[in-house]
Amino acid sequence: MLFAREGADVAITYLPEEQSDADETREAVAAEGRSVHLIPGDLTNPNFCKEAVEGTVARFGKLDILVNNAAFQQHQKSLTEVSEEQWDRTFKTNIYSYFRVTKAALPHLKKGSAVVNCGSITGLEGSKHLLDYSATKGAIHAFTKSLAQNLVEKGIRVNCVAPGPVWTPLNPSDKPAKGVAEFGADTPRKRPAQPEEIAPAFVYFASEIDSSYVTGEVLTLLGGETTAG
Repeated sequence: MLFAREGADVAITYLPEEQSDADETREAVAAEGRSVHLIPGDLTNPNFCKEAVEGTVARFGKLDILVNNAAFQQHQKSLTEVSEEQWDRTFKTNIYSYFRVTKAALPHLKKGSAVVNCGSITGLEGSKHLLDYSATKGAIHAFTKSLAQNLVEKGIRVNCVAPGPVWTPLNPSDKPAKGVAEFGADTPRKRPAQPEEIAPAFVYFASEIDSSYVTGEVLTLLGGETTAG
């Protein structure tokens, strides 16, 4: 919604079972006077990654900003409990999709365009119960820095937002009630961030006016923590 408030038309991908959330987002974007293109599908499917980009360009006639934000996580107490299926799903959702969508988007991006990835503090500090998730977030950080170097001469900036705990359905989805109640309580702010407290960082990285000299950065938003990694 914040992108729409700043004047952007928006395309979003989502799983079909998330249709009600997508409809709510459409209403919020429309309330800002902008257009939204809803694209249901699964980003673990290579063909869908291409189709999502092609559909966006067909709808709006261009693509200026790409935000990679897909993620899957499942807590496990030990590495032996992480199945091959979970490992594959996590990597295909969290990093393969970033590679595939970005690769499909690159022919449409131009000087002044931006790619903004979503990383995590777990990719810098690790997380003992999120072994596969943390590994993908570390990969996203390295992908960000490497792609930024690769595209800098084309004038396309690549940056990453790496939050600490954020109150989204992803984070408490597989926790017991006590764990949900304590989520984010170990930060200096004693609570998780709300999504609207993180969104301005994405808009900052997307804006050529605000961050034209910034590329290859991983910005941590940690509720008062001053060290990462």
